Amino acid sequence: MELRGYYTIGLLILSNAFMTLAWYGHLKFRELRWFENLGLFSIIMISWGIALFEYFAQVPANRIGFSANGGPFSLVELKVIQEVITLIIFAGFTLIFFKEEVLRWNHLVGFAFLVLAVYFIFKK
Repeated sequence: MELRGYYTIGLLILSNAFMTLAWYGHLKFRELRWFENLGLFSIIMISWGIALFEYFAQVPANRIGFSANGGPFSLVELKVIQEVITLIIFAGFTLIFFKEEVLRWNHLVGFAFLVLAVYFIFKK
C-alpha cells in the first residue's frame, strides 16, 4: 500500500476515536463531578465540540484516500474501511470505559462478517 493509503487509515483511526468519544463518551460524563449537573443542551454542545476534531481528520482522510483525488481507495472501499475502524475503536472503547458491557459471541460473529465484507469489497 502506498503512503497515501497509510495516511488515510491513520486519519480514519484518529477521526473515529474522536467520534466515538463524542457519541458515547458523554454517557460517562455524569460520573465526573463537573459534568453531573449539565443539561442535555450543554452535553450536546460539548459532544459537538469533540466531533469537530473528528471532521479535521475525516475530511482529509477521504480527500487523500479517494481514487479520484489520486488516492488508492474507491468510495466504497473508503466507507468499508471506515466502518471496520469504527467497529474496532468502538469495541475497544466499550471494553475500556464501559466494563459492565459484555461483548458476546454473536457480536464477535457480526464483527467477523464485517471483516469478510472488507475482503469481498477489496477483491478484484
